Amino acid sequence: MTLLAILVGTVAAGVGSVWLAALLAFAMLARFTQHMLSLAAGALLATAFMHLLPEAFNSEAGANELFALLLAGLIFFFLLDKAELWHHGHEHHHGELEAGAAHDHGHHAHGHRDEHHHGPRAGGWAVLAGDSVHAFGDGILIASAFVADMRLGVVATLAVLAHEVPHHMGDLVVLRHTTGSQRAALIKVSLAGTVTALGGLVGYVLVRELQDYLPYFLVAASSSFVYVALADLIPQLQKRLGPSETAAQIAWLLVGIGLVTVVSGLAHSH
Repeated sequence: MTLLAILVGTVAAGVGSVWLAALLAFAMLARFTQHMLSLAAGALLATAFMHLLPEAFNSEAGANELFALLLAGLIFFFLLDKAELWHHGHEHHHGELEAGAAHDHGHHAHGHRDEHHHGPRAGGWAVLAGDSVHAFGDGILIASAFVADMRLGVVATLAVLAHEVPHHMGDLVVLRHTTGSQRAALIKVSLAGTVTALGGLVGYVLVRELQDYLPYFLVAASSSFVYVALADLIPQLQKRLGPSETAAQIAWLLVGIGLVTVVSGLAHSH
């Protein structure tokens, strides 16, 4: 019975929060694309600095170890983006050579492909990796609560679902921007959300052993969110804009931070 409750709770929290976030994010994305990028950056930074990292550093894990893992995570996602960009750049160059040999259009063909064939922007894989690690940790937390008390497990499920919604709004905006497809973004984030159930299953079996590793899961997830916000989203917002547009960017950035901070605070208080 406890295992069934854990699986239901983790799927509801992991996938349900994604679909609820999609209803909110995609309804606004068509009209406020740039504003949603600002909101996503704020949500990712707030998730890392106001939620995940404080929980990790409030544990018994050593600060030096956690900071070292945070640094290693940032470097890892930098190298992951390098590999991704190199891969797409190599495919792009190979495709241009084939097109040039087949059509012999010279400079015009090169310019045409540059304009219409861009590989995915950096950041997509880092978001999915961070989401998966974060979801796995959430699953362990939910499993721990259900093992302790069934009512506590239900509260933990609702808390995780609530505080994940603003964060997943940011994820969906990032992946919609990198893939160019709302459906692909929703599928990918939903699949990452299902890792919550895996975390719940593993947590049910190894709840005592895995509790000691939760701070490291939290820091690993934080490194991905910080990297995506600072390396991909915020550089896109660094444009020369008028005072009103600049104020709107800052306002939506603060909205993203405020949403995650308030919802996480409410979830923890209950």
